Amino acid sequence: MLPRLAITLPEQGVLDPAALFAQPPQAVWLEIGFGAGEHLAEQAARHPEIGFIGCEVFENGVACLAGEIACRGLANIRIFADDARLLLDRLPPASIGLVFALFPDPWPKERHHKRRLVAPATLDRLARVMQGGGELRLATDDPGYLAWMLEHLTARPDFHWAANRPADWRERPAGWPATRYEEKARAAGRAPAFLRFIGRRPPAT
Repeated sequence: MLPRLAITLPEQGVLDPAALFAQPPQAVWLEIGFGAGEHLAEQAARHPEIGFIGCEVFENGVACLAGEIACRGLANIRIFADDARLLLDRLPPASIGLVFALFPDPWPKERHHKRRLVAPATLDRLARVMQGGGELRLATDDPGYLAWMLEHLTARPDFHWAANRPADWRERPAGWPATRYEEKARAAGRAPAFLRFIGRRPPAT
């Protein structure tokens, strides 16, 4: 199935994400690091009007998602089996409505922090491709990475943390399917955190 699902970046110019789908979607959502794909497949099944792009570098995860797509008969998912930053750099501004990055590798050793997904360069890319009012959803069960995420995102004027009370980040919101990583964290006694940030477009000049 992969030749039909895989995204190939154009040699020149930008990639129109809506053009990847046979039926023009109402919006395009992106998941970075979809793991085995259970969250992405469930979201696609719940929202057939949305086009979904999943990024994952691990072959086993891509194969698992392809199996989910086949079993569920999903027509609204496309796969980029490479570094998500390459895709982000080719997307037009304000072309993505919602971004998921759920339980990314925390790279806990300080010398590895530069490898973290939530970092200034990647956030710059996301701020550019996300629509105004679009949403960035993050989840982690690592306290150090949680503090890192909040430190980097709350300092930015282009993202607003959509939390008004502790339950807004301690409890998984409705409409946010669980993943196997969340289940593993809870089984090990770790409490996941769920963060929602709303993108802000810069004022017109």
